[in-house]
Formats: sequence, C-alpha cells, structure tokens
Amino acid sequence: MNDKNILELKDISVSFDGETILDKLNLSIKDGEFVTFLGASGCGKTTTLRVIAGFISPDSGDVFFDGKRINDLPPYKRQVNTIFQRYALFPHLNVYENVAFAMRVTNIAEDKIKKRVPYVLGLVGLADKADRLPDEISGGEQQRVALARALVHSPQLIIADEPTGNIDPKLSVEMMELLKAINSVGITVVVVTHEVALAKRFGKRIITLDHGVVASDAAPAPMEDDEEVAAQ
Repeated sequence: MNDKNILELKDISVSFDGETILDKLNLSIKDGEFVTFLGASGCGKTTTLRVIAGFISPDSGDVFFDGKRINDLPPYKRQVNTIFQRYALFPHLNVYENVAFAMRVTNIAEDKIKKRVPYVLGLVGLADKADRLPDEISGGEQQRVALARALVHSPQLIIADEPTGNIDPKLSVEMMELLKAINSVGITVVVVTHEVALAKRFGKRIITLDHGVVASDAAPAPMEDDEEVAAQ
C-alpha cells in the first residue's frame, strides 16, 4: 500500500423517493488498501459502492479516482469491477466462457482472451473447472467465477458486495482469504459485509456507516474469543 488516494468521495448525497440515503458522505481509500464497510441494513453501504462503480450518479458531490473526477464516466470505463451477491452467471455458458464474455463485450482480441482467462481461472483455483456449466459447480465455485470475471480486466479496485452472503461460514473464510491474496498483489479491495467477525479478522480498516455518513473509521479492534470462533 502507498500513500496515494486511489478513491475519494467528496460530499456525496443520494436520495430515493425523498429519502436521504447518503448525506454529504466523505471518505478516501488509499491505493492497495483492504477496506471493509459495516453497518445496519439501509445505512448506505451498497449505495456507496454503486456510486463508486458508476451504477448510481450522486445528486451532489464528486467522485475522484486516481485524482480524476469520474462522476460522468460510465461503469465499463472505470478501473473498478464489482462482485455482486447474486453472481449473474450465464447458465448456458461454461466457466471459461462466462469469464471470457467480460472481455469480448469490450472487444478484446481473441488471442489475449485465450491467454488471460486461463491465467485468471488459475488465480481463483478454477483451472480444472473451465469446461463446467454454472449448475455443475458449487456455490462457492460460482462465486469464484464471479471474482475471476471481475479480475479479468486487471482493475485497480475490486468491490465485493456481501461476498459471503450466500455461502456457508467455511466458504466465507475461503472467499475472504482469496480477496486478501488478491489484495496482496496490489489490487485495492473494498468489501461490504454484515459479518462483524469476518470484518475484524480480514479488514485492515473498517468503515462503519450510519444514516448515510461515516460513523467510524479505524483499524479493527482485537476480536473476543467468541468472535474468533465465529470467524473460523
């Protein structure tokens, strides 16, 4: 990690149907950080991620990425890729083709796809599952396909929205370990989770949101014994 801010949100406000979701939210994330967002349902976690990714335009405020204002930049032009809780895999395409699709829609040359996709599948431990259909692999493996698809364009920032929400506790730890390994090679990782124990175990920095603002922002406190058990 270095001291350069890869992401800055300045006075971001978002409202839906007259209800304020984000209220002049300010935060910054450094290049190479592993950050975890916590907070109760409706606190603004997912909305914040969608603003970062470009799926939502803020009513006011500015989004800066690598020092450049990106409010008007569409999602596919941002160096940000998102892993959603629902993996949205194409059921009729095998693992290889699901990941390759993310490159084909941006007109990447086929020779580059043939090199990049196997490499990324190897990173997430799915090299031997390339020819399987989504319903022929486990839920944890489907999530790894989604992660591979997010990695295939070499993004500077990976956003994971409740990546452990649909899998059992053991696979939750495995997924967080995988995100940690990806972070170790220099990719900035932001994870939204409701699981406090996982956040404390893996997050080097925990940002807690409350009513659309940052309520706390600090390194995690040491876990209690029962939290250690819950995170294993």
